[in-house]
Amino acid sequence: MVPNPQPDDDFPWWLVLVGGLAALFLYRIVMDDLYLQVLGTLSKGISITVMVTLIGFASACAIGLVMAVATLSRLVVLRQLARFYIEIIRGVPIIVLLLYVAFVIAPALVSGWNGLAEAVGLEPVRTRDFPLLWRAILALTIGYSAFIAEVFRAGLQAVDVGQIEAAKALGLNGWQRFRLIKWPQAFRMILPPLGNDFVAMVKDSSLVSVLGVADITQLGKVTAAGNFRYFETYNVVALVYLMMTVTLSLGLRRLERHLRARTQG
Repeated sequence: MVPNPQPDDDFPWWLVLVGGLAALFLYRIVMDDLYLQVLGTLSKGISITVMVTLIGFASACAIGLVMAVATLSRLVVLRQLARFYIEIIRGVPIIVLLLYVAFVIAPALVSGWNGLAEAVGLEPVRTRDFPLLWRAILALTIGYSAFIAEVFRAGLQAVDVGQIEAAKALGLNGWQRFRLIKWPQAFRMILPPLGNDFVAMVKDSSLVSVLGVADITQLGKVTAAGNFRYFETYNVVALVYLMMTVTLSLGLRRLERHLRARTQG
């Protein structure tokens, strides 16, 4: 009997099509001065998009892991507090969270800091001293941490309980069991959904443009408003995001296959 082909064994015709479209757009960009001008302007926002994504995702993973461990804690209070945080944050749209953090939480943090600074004799700060860029990063961190916490929780719970019991019998403490037994196995299971969240954050980072942060989308809006060439401008914006997300997706898929091969080997 011939084994059924696996989805990963299919020839990536979709990638050929994407590559063809990308090549077509790149040709138009190289041959058209307007496209080159738009690309030159947008290139200044790529570093902001990358910065927002990397810092926001790393911070969200750290908070998400803490929340996931708290949901699995033996203490009822920790479990309930973590669940409260996760459910509340997941119920708020990212764009609403961005506005709430930028114009409600950030001023509250500044006010709280000024109260503490006055008590200890430090100089107060103004709300405008809290840059909108970092408010946006904070909002994305909070928003994605709740979703990533559920990814971590599912991965940790999927580890065979028998292996944990065997580790206890060998005398490993809680941290050793987590570091040597639970986390390596859970990581291989959570890598695909975690990669999806990373790609999603690259796209959702475009929402920081509502705060005026000079990322790719904001510079595209400003450029289109100035030259009134919306078709050409947003073609370049879409192409830049497409190249970033497709490259990330292919890299994550390659890493996943590498880890799977190591496990099977």
